Amino acid sequence: MPKITDERREERRLQIVHAAMRCVAAQGFHKTTMADVIRESGMSAGAVYGYFRNKEDLIIAIADKAMSLADRTIGELLETDPLPTLSAMVEHITTAITGFQQGEQGDITRVAVVVWAEAIRDESVRALVTARFQVIRGRYAELVRAQQRAGRLDPAEDPELVARALFGLMPGFVLQRLLMGDLDPETYARAVRGLQRISDTP
Repeated sequence: MPKITDERREERRLQIVHAAMRCVAAQGFHKTTMADVIRESGMSAGAVYGYFRNKEDLIIAIADKAMSLADRTIGELLETDPLPTLSAMVEHITTAITGFQQGEQGDITRVAVVVWAEAIRDESVRALVTARFQVIRGRYAELVRAQQRAGRLDPAEDPELVARALFGLMPGFVLQRLLMGDLDPETYARAVRGLQRISDTP
């Protein structure tokens, strides 16, 4: 029997993860069963369980998938020359977020909200998600340092603290877009530009 290549194995694993994400986006984490994921993936039960023992394994994979997308998007910004402005960075990231809604994994923003809710309910999931958020927040701190070097942000400010606020803009965008439907990347970036014009001095 021919041996499955590492590349093919990763393709099959991703096929399962995307199937799980579509199920979770459609019906939530608790209503999604392993049987649902197996059916959506089009693979056999044995094949699916060969990659993931349970839903907890799948939620880790989903969180990792979301983190890899965020990491890739931030990496694109850090490699851009000249460095985009802060509002342009926000527009780039939120544009990427809206693009994630259209992929074969289903609406990743809905999946993200489900994972956040599960993290609040389940301490083990919270630990996993928090660890991954720390990594993403670290990448935002890299963006802040790049803006400081470009002279666009006060170099005296703590980049780790600024990164927390910058990171917080993205869940805000996701929630407002899902619940209210009146946000797009361009208007959100314009709002950030408006905030930058506000002086803290009375």
